[in-house]
Amino acid sequence: MRLLNRAGCLTLIVAGLFSRSVPALADDRAPFVQVASITGVINPLSADYLSRAINEAESDGANAVVLQMDTPGGLDSAMRSMVQRILGSKVPVVVYVAPPGARAASAGLFITLAAHVAAMAPGTNIGAAHPVSIGGGATEPTMESKVVADSSAFIRSLAEAHGRNQEWAERAVRESVSASASEALGLHIVDLLAPDLPSLLNAIDGRHVTTAVGDVTLRTAGARQIPLSMNFGEELLHTITSPDIALVLISIGTIGIIAELYHPGMWFPGIAGVITLIMAWIALGSLPTNWGGAALLVLAFALLLAEVHSPAIGAFAAGGVVSFVLGALLLFRPAGAVSPSAADVSLSPLPVATAGILGAVVIFTVIRALTRTRRTPALFGAEALVGQVGIAVGDIDPEGVVHLASENWTAVARDGRIPAGWPARVVAVEGLSLVVEPDPGAQVLPSNS
Repeated sequence: MRLLNRAGCLTLIVAGLFSRSVPALADDRAPFVQVASITGVINPLSADYLSRAINEAESDGANAVVLQMDTPGGLDSAMRSMVQRILGSKVPVVVYVAPPGARAASAGLFITLAAHVAAMAPGTNIGAAHPVSIGGGATEPTMESKVVADSSAFIRSLAEAHGRNQEWAERAVRESVSASASEALGLHIVDLLAPDLPSLLNAIDGRHVTTAVGDVTLRTAGARQIPLSMNFGEELLHTITSPDIALVLISIGTIGIIAELYHPGMWFPGIAGVITLIMAWIALGSLPTNWGGAALLVLAFALLLAEVHSPAIGAFAAGGVVSFVLGALLLFRPAGAVSPSAADVSLSPLPVATAGILGAVVIFTVIRALTRTRRTPALFGAEALVGQVGIAVGDIDPEGVVHLASENWTAVARDGRIPAGWPARVVAVEGLSLVVEPDPGAQVLPSNS
């Protein structure tokens, strides 16, 4: 009986374990989607991040990749890399312009049209992919026509690949038109509208799409959502591509290097300044930058450095502050035709004003310190003796000895002979000799000897 009881208990335990394992297996086999999110300017980090999301989805057997996007546009090279990865994906890629208030402008339009499924949340917009120039004016006609023709052909091919509105897509490039979410659906620019991600997954369930490996039927109803966030390095470098942050980094880096040059040997301001400036130039490489504006920032940096070592108090500093403000205003206004995928970004007035005021305060502080230093007489060495009065030890005609500050100094009379015991005022120091002149009315400094 004991043996039967033990066998029965063992059977119940095994049955319990088996019954627990079946739901687990069922959960593991349940449909799931990889969810990635891109906000801000499209740059090489965005392309690497999307590629990583698709690679993981392919290796893990995800039913789809959902890219939730809100972007003003970005670099043409990064956009094309993302489009190529989407077109070459073995799993369906769903681009979802969300949340409400988001946009898919410029490069975002190309990426949305490349997706196997294009969706938008209510209250979003899409389009406006036209070359821009400094001040938003016209660019050089020949260059612009080449850029527009290339981008028009590219965006038509993307729309054609998924049966979307080719004519409107081309107008977005040639005429910079935009559409709201409801207009985009009516014009057949996107496939559907969805208020949130679960609704989107339910709506696209059963849809047939063609991937790099052939026709696929989406099975996404009730699918698990597995978010894939940027790692720390990607998030950091993606964050600094904001034009406002890039300008702040330039300001901090410049101030750090000036502080190091004013107080050599501190190391921390100089090292931090160099690192910050490198990060700023990385950010500029991912933004539509006017390098004339960047040159003005470099000139401002050079003028501020010159101020530290110049006897002309304030002249170089004033020019440096003016150059900095002008460079900041022009920095993100490209002077020539750029790709329609480029983001139309600009600086907010607050960072420009803050950077200008901060730079002016720092330079004013440095100028005051330099002025005070230059006006303060030397407090040590032979230079500190200028203006003091000693006693001639023997006749000085024209050379002799002066007793001053408890020491005997070799002295040279500048004007005539100074008799022994006569007060002698120091007017200059030449090498190791004091240049003195007679001063009968001076009060002789007491000697410690």
